[in-house]
Amino acid sequence: MSLFAFIACLGAVCLLVMYSVSAGAEPAPGGGPGPSTRPADKVLTYKSTPQGDLTIEAFWPAEWKATDRRPPVVFFFGSGWRKGTIKQFHPQCRYFARRGLVALAADYRVQVTHGTTPDKAVEDARSAMRWIKIHAAELGIDPQKVIAGGGSAGAHIALCAALCKEFDAPTDDRSVSCRPAALLLYNPVLDTTAPRVVQMLPVADEQARRKLADRISPLHLLEKGAPPMVLFYGTDDALAEPAAAFVRKCGQLGIRAECYLAAGQRHGFFNIEPWLTATMRQTDLFLAWLGYLAGEPALAAPADAILQKVDAP
Repeated sequence: MSLFAFIACLGAVCLLVMYSVSAGAEPAPGGGPGPSTRPADKVLTYKSTPQGDLTIEAFWPAEWKATDRRPPVVFFFGSGWRKGTIKQFHPQCRYFARRGLVALAADYRVQVTHGTTPDKAVEDARSAMRWIKIHAAELGIDPQKVIAGGGSAGAHIALCAALCKEFDAPTDDRSVSCRPAALLLYNPVLDTTAPRVVQMLPVADEQARRKLADRISPLHLLEKGAPPMVLFYGTDDALAEPAAAFVRKCGQLGIRAECYLAAGQRHGFFNIEPWLTATMRQTDLFLAWLGYLAGEPALAAPADAILQKVDAP
């Protein structure tokens, strides 16, 4: 199935703002991946900023030992760069901790809470990646296998950790790469230069907004050597529009990029069942293909939530 055929049916209304609403929900993962209300095992401060400290919430597998070198996955919540909750990806953290990964949920600065602009969100994602690698021994992880993911603007800053060559905090150890080993992208913002996205960037000055958009656009920053990635969109999500060009460019550059579409679904669809289970299961299969997970997914495929894999010609 051609991705272009899906994209041609997309509506013109951007649903990025709606994501901030849906992101607040925390549904229980399907298939019994453990108690749906299990809190994080530990909250760790990874960065001090003028607007306050930023934390990472850690979920360890039951059989985890401090001497382990497990692959870790860190999730950045969706926010529209304006607001959001670190708890959004707790269901995914619980599930992947059950599957044997060290799972992390990272806070970062957003406009409503911190009065900051998207460049600070990008900076924080890059800082978080470096902090995780530097603290590999404490976390019981392999610093060469750090997986990054997120939803919408959170997926965007995960991409920017991989693709940007700027927006580093003065206190960061730049000798440590902030590039993830793989990317898990749930309706990511791929082109910040698109007119509808430019207008949504929380930057007061229009000229500054457009300049920043040019500097943080994954579609335009993509280059050979980027990590393998999996992307998920609903067909009724206007943010999916640049996905065809993005996946095609990945193919031209030799980057593995799997893209899955959910028919009739809007932005943020992966937050609710049965799509929460469907996207987690497909993510599990992707990570198993990369060698980060072993065995079959701990989730059954929901019959009423079919994800269609698509390839750009």
